[in-house]
Amino acid sequence: MGPVEPTQPTLAGMPRVRSPRLAKERAVAAELPVARVCVDVQPAHLDRLFDYLVPADLDDAARPGVRVKVRFGGQDADGYLLSRHEQSEHAGTLTPLRRVVGEPVLTAEVARLARAVADHYAGTLADVLRLAVPPRHARVEAEQHEPAGPAPDAPRAVATAWTPYRGGAALLQHLVAGGSPRAVWTALPGPAGERWADAVAQAAAACVLSGRGALVVAPDARDVDRILAALASLGLPAGAPGGAVRLTADEGPAARYRAFLAARRGVARVVVGTRASAFAPVADLGLVVLWEDGDPLHAEPRAPYPHARQVLMLRAELAGCAALLGGFGRTVEAQRLLETGWARQVAADRAVVRERTARVRALTAVELAREGAAAAARLPAPAFAAMRQALATGPVLVQVPRAGYVPVTACARCHAPARCATCTGPLGLDAAGAVPSCRWCGRLATDWACRQCGGRALRSVRVGSGRTTEEIGRAFPGITVRASGSHAGGGVLDTVPDRPAIVVATPGAEPVTEHGYAAAVLLDAAVATSGEGLAVEPDALRRWLAAAALVRPATDGGQVLLVGDGAARPTQALVRWDPAGLAERELAERAALRLPPAVAMAAVTGPRQAVELVVGRVSAPGLAVLGPVPVTGPGATLDPDVRALLRVAPDAAPALARSLAQSLAVRSARREGGTLRTQVDPPEVL
Repeated sequence: MGPVEPTQPTLAGMPRVRSPRLAKERAVAAELPVARVCVDVQPAHLDRLFDYLVPADLDDAARPGVRVKVRFGGQDADGYLLSRHEQSEHAGTLTPLRRVVGEPVLTAEVARLARAVADHYAGTLADVLRLAVPPRHARVEAEQHEPAGPAPDAPRAVATAWTPYRGGAALLQHLVAGGSPRAVWTALPGPAGERWADAVAQAAAACVLSGRGALVVAPDARDVDRILAALASLGLPAGAPGGAVRLTADEGPAARYRAFLAARRGVARVVVGTRASAFAPVADLGLVVLWEDGDPLHAEPRAPYPHARQVLMLRAELAGCAALLGGFGRTVEAQRLLETGWARQVAADRAVVRERTARVRALTAVELAREGAAAAARLPAPAFAAMRQALATGPVLVQVPRAGYVPVTACARCHAPARCATCTGPLGLDAAGAVPSCRWCGRLATDWACRQCGGRALRSVRVGSGRTTEEIGRAFPGITVRASGSHAGGGVLDTVPDRPAIVVATPGAEPVTEHGYAAAVLLDAAVATSGEGLAVEPDALRRWLAAAALVRPATDGGQVLLVGDGAARPTQALVRWDPAGLAERELAERAALRLPPAVAMAAVTGPRQAVELVVGRVSAPGLAVLGPVPVTGPGATLDPDVRALLRVAPDAAPALARSLAQSLAVRSARREGGTLRTQVDPPEVL
């Protein structure tokens, strides 16, 4: 007896009508009829591949890497076809693919990388693939493209930007020869043609000369544009066949997908982009570069929260390619890569450092003791005089650690912190004469009164870039004052003219000048180094060095003034221009205290019962469970969420991630209540 043809159920007295979609059986492909598919579904216990039949009419289109539509759980679902096989391990009847969508977009190398990232972060493959492959744009996919091939003109082999560094020339020689070195590079400021973007471009060009592709990841679009400009000067222009391509999320869906396809089709040899480009399908990948790995923009805010540094490290190991981590500072994570032997150091000698950098002075309370009461001024007399002198020869940069106008206020009578009456969040001012508003919930405090003394007047505790711009404008009449930042009227400035002016910028928003700033003043050092996080001091030094690197060298009169009583170690590291020394001490202390990255950690946050259930099922060699403890902060309730930290030795990190993923799969299958946030390698544990 043949198979029974399914029919559509009907009401009594109505004729029975066959379902046209299910009535016709589809022939199966003669060769490799089984497709292994990653279905885009959320539950953790479904994080595995599923087998489907390949219909004969989809045989040619159903290639590994294509998007497919499948039937899953009684509904249509999206997925990626990863491979095809002769037989299936599934004992039951297989469902055929519904249809194939577009051309192959997922390479085998990127699929392996996505699986490795999911395993490292105790996530699911579907979650990682959502980050790795941009949404499809059918019109862009239908556009004509030129076939893959070598660049019309080979890039120029230039190594001028690497000459000042020990091991710099050897690094490029290895790349040209087809080698796969791994390096942590401490960059220095330099003249045009020898700046950090030129060094990155020269490393990528050396890799292209070996017949391989290169991938460069930078924190933001401004850095991406600088790298692309440097690549164009070496014969690798953006958009040209065999050249470079810009892959950033702010390009828009069409432009982003066009750049992605250029890399997938082999039209572009070099991909330059932000954190999502770490998964870009570069053909014959020979080099991955990460600029400023300590920048928080490299951390993905969506599950499973991968960091671009770890993604590129995994990619370098899986692809056997070279890796380069560079920046003006040095993170503790990069220092650990050096101490474990994963990478080698590329840095300049002290004589070169002194020749390339500006003179740095720290205007602390001890340094300003002779000024008397004037030492408490936010812009003390020595800084004012240095700015006045520098304005005779060029622009001056003023870095302010906080954006806004007055982000933090206090009672003018008793100096108690001003708090919101609704959520107890801090009150701040958005402009002169504005009504105070809460920094957490946004409510206006129109009738605020101090809970301690009843006073109604406010005083500023932290001054932002907006208020600083006003104060400096009054202090330097007749001088052009520009503001650069996300809260500034003109937004973030990319460049400013090389003439006398004062530029007030927040960290990361400092514009570039052609010949460098004559001086830089780094305000509020105590604010920059305050806080309870592990990375407070290295982050402060990284931001200071990024601004100081824009100043002319001391031989040309450049100087940097750090104002305020900041933490001693980053202050001294800035004065000596020694980020490696601070990173070494930080790593040694964290190893003694058993803190990341000397150990591996995972954080589980959510309702207490849900956290205890998940953590109770986790097991790994040497596992230590810290907590759970209540999580306080904006929106805290009488029954706050709790957080538990899971700590193991670095060599047990894979076992911890695997066990945590299994526990989350059990939670998903049992439909345990509560909303959990699970994060491996959390950026902050304090």
